[in-house]
Amino acid sequence: MMTEKGKRAAYTLEFKLEAVRLVQGGQAKAVTAKILGIPVPTLGDWVRLAAQGKLAGAGVKPLSAEQMELTRLRAEPQSPRQNQLLAALPAASYERLLPHLEQVPLEFGRIVYESGSHQGYVYFPTSSIVSLLYLMEDGFSAEIALVGNEGVVGIALFMGGESTLSRAVVQSAGYGYRLRASVLKTEFGQGGDLQHLLLRYTQARITQMAQTAVCNRHHTVEQQLCRWLLLSLDRLPSNDLNITQELIANMLGVRREGVTQAVGKLQVAGLIHRSRSKITVLDRPKLEARVCECYAVVKREYDRLLPQISAI
Repeated sequence: MMTEKGKRAAYTLEFKLEAVRLVQGGQAKAVTAKILGIPVPTLGDWVRLAAQGKLAGAGVKPLSAEQMELTRLRAEPQSPRQNQLLAALPAASYERLLPHLEQVPLEFGRIVYESGSHQGYVYFPTSSIVSLLYLMEDGFSAEIALVGNEGVVGIALFMGGESTLSRAVVQSAGYGYRLRASVLKTEFGQGGDLQHLLLRYTQARITQMAQTAVCNRHHTVEQQLCRWLLLSLDRLPSNDLNITQELIANMLGVRREGVTQAVGKLQVAGLIHRSRSKITVLDRPKLEARVCECYAVVKREYDRLLPQISAI
């Protein structure tokens, strides 16, 4: 579209994303372009850029890697069923929760809840990963569990504790759905499908936390890194992780130098490719062959307790 002065019109990011959603929802490009008053080739470019996470709007500054991923995800159709716990619920239970589920963006570094704070919602990640960290008095931290599209953040709300000693921080940007604590407690208190599913998930989470403690105590930094990479990949749609080595060190509770050495060994072996703020897994089978037993222990327990959920 051209302005009166012959200059190309400036479209906002929201306008572009809405156009992309219409196309991805099944509406023909020609129809969408005609309704919105834009050229068909321009709309095609927007769809392509959105799929790459590179779509931007008028007056928008260059996007970071995390912002690019959020942009790509915003352009994709979203559904609570992308969370595997919600997907595993029978239709009747799911339909009762659906009107109360609110989609929320989960930006990298966002604190979902603080240690000891009141939790007003539980979060069901769909395309994001949340890290649960234990903070020491000296300022150091260590990750005790990962939560992605297989689970829920905020188990203290339905276990009766109301708060927890860990901090929940978004490790990989994406989206999720939140549910008010009052709604969750009402449904959980009925003792039906949701209660049974969440209790089994909690047992699987406890296994992950216990095995993480064992791994951090008895296995090398390289083995811990392999376990962490595989657990993260299980919760992401691609083999790319937008993360720095410093952040990995904080997650594992080890020195950055140790992580740098471990990452270097895996790259030399051809298992991963690293850049300043990104790690790409190139050979998952070899990574699984290199990891300690802890990854398999956690995966088997998730598969045993939640057999209807396949991608753990």
